[in-house]
Amino acid sequence: MAVKKATIQQQVATALAEANPGDRPLVTIQAVAGPSVWLMSALGLIGQAFLTYYFVTVTEQAVALHKASRMSNRPQEIVFAISPAEAVGTISEIKRNAIWSSFHMQLPGQAKPTRMNVHRIWRNEMDQLLGLLTGQGQPAA
Repeated sequence: MAVKKATIQQQVATALAEANPGDRPLVTIQAVAGPSVWLMSALGLIGQAFLTYYFVTVTEQAVALHKASRMSNRPQEIVFAISPAEAVGTISEIKRNAIWSSFHMQLPGQAKPTRMNVHRIWRNEMDQLLGLLTGQGQPAA
């Protein structure tokens, strides 16, 4: 099970290279899609069923979302790939908190934006990713 951020980023880069050898990742984060992580954790196993784990990566050619394995924390299949032009404007409701920050991302084929929860160990990468996707600097604290 990958725990170190550098190991996780390398595994995602390898998975992306297998899918598209000519592409290079710029920034990767791990995000938990669904309602508040705090609330779902309080509900135990039932709450965990409402969460989906993703790796969100901005590459030179696309924004890719890999599903993350809950057991091994490794990237699985790419579930969404969006061109950078399409990805601009998909981000809303950015909230920075002490431990779990969040933003909403409009995914293809979804009626409503999906809430993405990001742990503080990924905050610097989240700021980079959001800066690339919104065309702005760092989100307000």
